[in-house]
Amino acid sequence: MLHMFGNDWDDILKEEMEKPYFKELMSWLDVEYEQHTIYPPRDLLFQAFRLTPYSEVKAVILGQDPYHGAGQAEGLSFSVQPGVKVPPSLRNIYIELQEDTGAPIPKHGSLVSWGKHGVLLLNTALTVRAGQAASHRGKGWEKFTDAVIRLLNERPKPIVFILWGNHAAEKEVLINTEHHAIIRSAHPSPFAARKGFFGSRPFSRTNDFLTEQGQQPIDWTIPELT
Repeated sequence: MLHMFGNDWDDILKEEMEKPYFKELMSWLDVEYEQHTIYPPRDLLFQAFRLTPYSEVKAVILGQDPYHGAGQAEGLSFSVQPGVKVPPSLRNIYIELQEDTGAPIPKHGSLVSWGKHGVLLLNTALTVRAGQAASHRGKGWEKFTDAVIRLLNERPKPIVFILWGNHAAEKEVLINTEHHAIIRSAHPSPFAARKGFFGSRPFSRTNDFLTEQGQQPIDWTIPELT
């Protein structure tokens, strides 16, 4: 378990990862990875934490499960691996990004650059069986990711929590809204995007808050892959 993330998350999450439920979850996952096709690949399981150290988190974008199609999930909420077709929800995020900030829409669906710029792309469950949405819910991941949100909530430097859809909004109870900012809207999925996601301007609003707090705004522009 030591140095699982390679940054300050190792110390921050050490206590949580020593709890019996987490050890049980990891043992159960060993078997799942052995017997089934599980996404994301094991080496990308904690990618969100590796890309965005605790001390550098400026914003959190909360998703539910990883994508369950072949080659999609890369351990970051809403993000897909390079070379994979951009999913509908992410397409809508890109439309809103361009409307809100003027940033060009990239030809790929990898949000690694956001992770490197202080956006923690966290799913509430970090794994899923191929082709079976929600198959790893209720196994312990929610307990772990709730702990992550609580630990972020304790941080003195304010963070913006971007909560899209009802599932993400349930996490609001874990956040001190007098200290941190919450930007809530409908989910960017094709079923809900027109019910309040489009026009919600989460990217510029996040930067407005960070600037007010004396922090550097996030560069939301996603570079093309070379």
